Amino acid sequence: MSRRIRLLDLRPLRGSRPFRDLWIGTSASQLGAQITTVAVLAQVWELTGSPVGTGAIGLAVGVPMMVFGLVGGALADAVDRRAVVRATTVGQLLVAAGLCAQAATDNRNVLVLFALVALSSTCSGLGAAARRTFPVRLLPADQVAAGIALSNVSFQAAMLVGPALAGVIIAHWGFSAAYAAQAGAVALAVLSLLRLPAMRPEGAGGDEAHSRRRPERGGWRILRTKPTLWGSLATDLSATLLAMPIALFPLVNEVRFDGDPQTLGLFLTAVAVGGITAGLFSGTVTRWHRAGAVQLTAAGVWGLALAGFGLAAPLWLALGCLAVAGAADTVSVITRGALVQLETPDAYRGRVSSAEHVIGVAGPELGNFRGGLLASVTSAPFALVTGGLSAALAVALVAAANKPLRAYRTPSDEASPAVPDQTVPAATSP
Repeated sequence: MSRRIRLLDLRPLRGSRPFRDLWIGTSASQLGAQITTVAVLAQVWELTGSPVGTGAIGLAVGVPMMVFGLVGGALADAVDRRAVVRATTVGQLLVAAGLCAQAATDNRNVLVLFALVALSSTCSGLGAAARRTFPVRLLPADQVAAGIALSNVSFQAAMLVGPALAGVIIAHWGFSAAYAAQAGAVALAVLSLLRLPAMRPEGAGGDEAHSRRRPERGGWRILRTKPTLWGSLATDLSATLLAMPIALFPLVNEVRFDGDPQTLGLFLTAVAVGGITAGLFSGTVTRWHRAGAVQLTAAGVWGLALAGFGLAAPLWLALGCLAVAGAADTVSVITRGALVQLETPDAYRGRVSSAEHVIGVAGPELGNFRGGLLASVTSAPFALVTGGLSAALAVALVAAANKPLRAYRTPSDEASPAVPDQTVPAATSP
């Protein structure tokens, strides 16, 4: 197998029109979501002038996302996943219109804003699991990781461009224009779903799902009984729960870099730059078949890089450690996403994807809380170093205890389950 460095693998965009449509719509939606995140934060601050108010945004987003994310997983294993994503995306479009209307009418009630944010998060949570199953149904097995890498790159790009674009829009045209931009982006996402083929969950034996409206039994049990799945999710949870650094950035900046707000911004930028760089060169990673070993290695590097950040005194070294951590996180996300989708029978992919989604949402939030709590009784460097080393150790323990994950190889295209025709015509409702 060739070990030369490869750029981002574009085969999914070239070879699958449905995936290309989906990627364009999803990328637009992610950009719009970043614009809305900044607009909501700024509007809540304007209405309340309180950090408690801005902090409550996290509850309005996080609680519905976790609760309805699990509901969405069961739903995705019972009905046509395309229909689930279409319905929830239309719901997000209606909420975006509601956000635009409340801003245009100069709403002064922050509870109205929180309610709309919670509704948007509910729609996102309900559709998240079904959406995660799309790449494995639209692409050959050896291109699934590449498809996930493309989605990750567009997300990282949206994180870099979206907030700055939001600032320009809000400064020149106000909150209603920012929410209108989100509505336009989601409308494009709705259009991108029109040509997707029907994606009913397949039965455990590979047959199409029956007319029943409940998911096949055993969807949650498979997480416990299949070592590759619980090992992959445990690896991600170990990395984020024990070594999430974001909450510690302000304190590290205060202690080591005189609280310069520009330096604080550089911390976040360094993580994103590392992530985008890894994504742009992800063609190398997505062609490696040892996905389990790659994820374990990347998660270990994440922990060690953040421990290094906790020890770094020069700014250049601190930023370098964060860039390495961001790159490792991107590699871990890509390989985990492909492994989880390929290892899960289609009848159970919705529920397993919802568990992956909830861990991805809750793990970082709990990890930030853990880091902040520990730093409050010790110090930020101590919390970072012990957290990073603990994460690396926990990942090593998962690797030692889970030989199937260490040995897991991504199936080749020939071993792929039935994949829809890559030139699927415009789908009609079943």
